[in-house]
Amino acid sequence: MKDIRTFQYFTGNQWHDPIEGQYIESENPATGEIWARIPDCRQADVDLAVANAKSAFYQGPWGRMQPAERGRTLRRIGDLISKSAERLGAIETTDNGKLTSMITPGLLEGQWLVDSWHYYAGMCDKFEGSLIPAEVPNTHNYMKWVPFGPVAQILPWNSPLGTLFWKLAPCLAAGNTVVLKPSEHSSASTLELMDVLLEADLPPGVINVITGFGLTTAQPVIEHTDIRMVSFTGGTAGGRAAALAAARQVKPVVMELGGKSPQIIFSDADLDLAVNGVAAGIFPPGGQSCISGSRVLVHADIAEDFCNQLVNLAKKARVGDPLDPNTHIGPMANRQHYESVLKRIEVAEAANHKLLLDGRSACRDKGYYIGPTIFANVPNSAELAQNEVFGPVVSTEIWQNEEDVIRIANDTVYGLAAGLWSRDVVRAMRVAEQIEAGTVYINNYFNAATQSPVGGMKQSGYGRENGWEGMRCFMQTKSVWLSTKPHEPNPFA
Repeated sequence: MKDIRTFQYFTGNQWHDPIEGQYIESENPATGEIWARIPDCRQADVDLAVANAKSAFYQGPWGRMQPAERGRTLRRIGDLISKSAERLGAIETTDNGKLTSMITPGLLEGQWLVDSWHYYAGMCDKFEGSLIPAEVPNTHNYMKWVPFGPVAQILPWNSPLGTLFWKLAPCLAAGNTVVLKPSEHSSASTLELMDVLLEADLPPGVINVITGFGLTTAQPVIEHTDIRMVSFTGGTAGGRAAALAAARQVKPVVMELGGKSPQIIFSDADLDLAVNGVAAGIFPPGGQSCISGSRVLVHADIAEDFCNQLVNLAKKARVGDPLDPNTHIGPMANRQHYESVLKRIEVAEAANHKLLLDGRSACRDKGYYIGPTIFANVPNSAELAQNEVFGPVVSTEIWQNEEDVIRIANDTVYGLAAGLWSRDVVRAMRVAEQIEAGTVYINNYFNAATQSPVGGMKQSGYGRENGWEGMRCFMQTKSVWLSTKPHEPNPFA
């Protein structure tokens, strides 16, 4: 039996065993074998982490640090991460099965995930206040940006490090302290990152990581009276629970939730480009991305050719060991999710949707593997078209005119992303204006940049991450009134 690694949780720049002594076993989804134990933190652990975050903000140097100095700290963090890219990438792949080729390159020096730290390092001293021309004589009124204080950040299991960087860099740049709660299914890379960041000379309590389940760890963090704000990424059901818990104490929440993103293929589309883009927009991460373009809407004139070409391309995908650089698609991230995706495929098949490609052929005795799966002629009212599968499963539907496809694309509770494929850029831009989604791609898909805000509409969440807006979400304004000629008459004279 292979050695099982036991992790501790991290708070106050120190490692701690869970106070109640309970642990969660973490499986390697590539093999189905237990490889690590993660602390099952409860209320006492939560209280310790939040107390340290509160102390760092109110009593420690972080809350009083000049913005430019915070920026220098963020640059150090970015440099340390890039030096440990291989180590962090390997840990995340082992824990959640994401292809190393989709993690490690982004952590290298000059790449976009590390760039988040350098970008927000430069933003630290760029949030300038303003003098307000208030219509009150002999008064000087100005506005300034201030942090919230201790912030809870709840991370998903599909992309722990990437999501963490999007949240953590702007949150720290704004001057907050943080209590991170990664998913119980993929906590190891976040904990490993804390070991790396010990070299960054952060004051104790600025970053804290507690691990455990939603009800016994995440909810107590969100509901803790000393937590001032919540940032959540995950499924829509989890987002509702987080918002409800935060609402009890009227805490602001930023949420990036689920999606059922449409890919609209116009009759004049470059077919090779569109097929490659649709395949790349869902299959490489195994469909385990909130913006996966799983709902493909194809014009009737090219539907048969498009579907045939998509199937032929998807058949070439190599499903296997996520550490192997020749692998195209790794496993589902955990057993529970693997079984859920298989069940959804069975339900779609029972509904008599035409199955063009069955990814269950990739299933094996060890590991949680599912290959590209493609269903054709799926009406938008069907469960498969309406509900997020979060697996390598595509549904296609045929459309005839522009008005109809816009209606179909928007006929969903989600509004995270959409893709448009057409040689007619004017038409594509016209349609993009009518699509209810936080991000719309035209003749490309799955691109992201630190400078560009990301977020959803409708039940895909609210608030934004990345860009100027991503940092503004972690700040609030304070209006200060100064009398230049102090005089307060007696109100009872």
